[in-house]
Amino acid sequence: MSGEQRSHKLWGGRFSVPTAAALEALNRSIGIDYRLWPHDVRLSKAWAMALWGAGVLTLEESTAIETGLTRVGDRLEEGAQPEPSDEDVHTMIDRMLHEEIGDVASKLHTGRSRNDQVATATRLWTMEAAGELDKRVRSLQQVMIEQARKLEHDLMPAYTHLQRAQPVSGAHWMLSHFWPLERDRARIATVARNTAVLPLGSGAIAGSAYPISRVLLQGSLGFTSLSPNSIDAVGDRDFVAEMLFCVAMLGVHLSRLSEDLILYGSSEFGFVKFGEAFTTGSSMMPQKRNPDALELARGSGARTLGDLTSLLATLKGLPSGYNKDLQDDKRALFGAVDLMMLVLPAVAGTLGEITFDRQRMSAALSSTMMATDLADYLVGKGSTFREAHEAVGAIIREGEKRGCELTELPLEVFSSAHPLFGSDTMEWLDPAQSVARRGVPGGTGPEAIKAQLEAAAMAIQPSRDIPRGNQLSIA
Repeated sequence: MSGEQRSHKLWGGRFSVPTAAALEALNRSIGIDYRLWPHDVRLSKAWAMALWGAGVLTLEESTAIETGLTRVGDRLEEGAQPEPSDEDVHTMIDRMLHEEIGDVASKLHTGRSRNDQVATATRLWTMEAAGELDKRVRSLQQVMIEQARKLEHDLMPAYTHLQRAQPVSGAHWMLSHFWPLERDRARIATVARNTAVLPLGSGAIAGSAYPISRVLLQGSLGFTSLSPNSIDAVGDRDFVAEMLFCVAMLGVHLSRLSEDLILYGSSEFGFVKFGEAFTTGSSMMPQKRNPDALELARGSGARTLGDLTSLLATLKGLPSGYNKDLQDDKRALFGAVDLMMLVLPAVAGTLGEITFDRQRMSAALSSTMMATDLADYLVGKGSTFREAHEAVGAIIREGEKRGCELTELPLEVFSSAHPLFGSDTMEWLDPAQSVARRGVPGGTGPEAIKAQLEAAAMAIQPSRDIPRGNQLSIA
């Protein structure tokens, strides 16, 4: 038996010399695509059924193949590892199936190619990953809601340009990070729907020559539609790019949340105190408690952006159909999703054990943060906003000149800046009143916050699980 035969290649009949070792090493993808084995076994069972339906296999042969694939799956579940000769997961499963049932296994590959096989397995993996990502994002969102409820009646500064801007409810700040994650969930659900297009039956590029029921395959594997063009089907990796974009956006949102918490946990802010389970210490400075989970989450945004860029740069230069460059799609996809699967529970754990220093948050509020309220006061008395803006600016300058809060200025300073300022002016410098005035939907007023919390709780109910189509049992 020659070395080429021992390698159990799914190709090679037209070659007269062995493959160069250097190419074997470069071409071998089993280290990456091994994790696709549950999906490859599943789609292979469905293909065996389809071959029987097309009259290619007898019922006995189809049953033997399905039984053999079940045993192969059991062996893989128990930890069976690739052999050096296994080029990829498809070759490995084909070899193991031959070990289980003999030569009848050679009939399974009839009418299909590794091109439509790997496209189908990768789509199945992505659909499953979308559901797992959704669950982990929801878990983080649940922690956010719990923290927001605790902060509902506590005030803190909101920032623009990292400068103190206006007072807001602590819950309002917390939920400002909830809604980007909700958009991420919506995008992930869309990716799952876009991914549920079945490529199996497309063959290498021109479609299968056998009367395979692709509708049966679609239903049995949980896809919602069939690919309309076989050339496009085997080369389409839009769904991978879409998933990587979703993960990259998720990484960006987690990075921004992490940055806020890291800043607020510094001595200079002091708004939050980190727990111990999700922080680390310093090898030199015994006093340190470092928010490493959040810093690693912040770094994840850069890594996921790199994965997305790598795939898009690969896709843009490819001719139509399948090209071996696409073998690297799974490296980017698996790496990015794996990273988010690690980051999300770490961020949720960190946020869950954080405590907020309400006194520090409140002490960071200053009377100048009600400058807009003063302008609104004048507008209510009949002034234009531009005129009011200029008058309040003059008051701010006077306060800075005297080195005092606006509440310490005499009323004469206000009335000299604008004659419409009256004896009730100081009431408009109360942070609680400032927050209470902003009760529009989406605002920071108490009723608006209650409505927002209710909407957030409704949003993470599991009623919007990732759609998977009409799955039929093929076991």
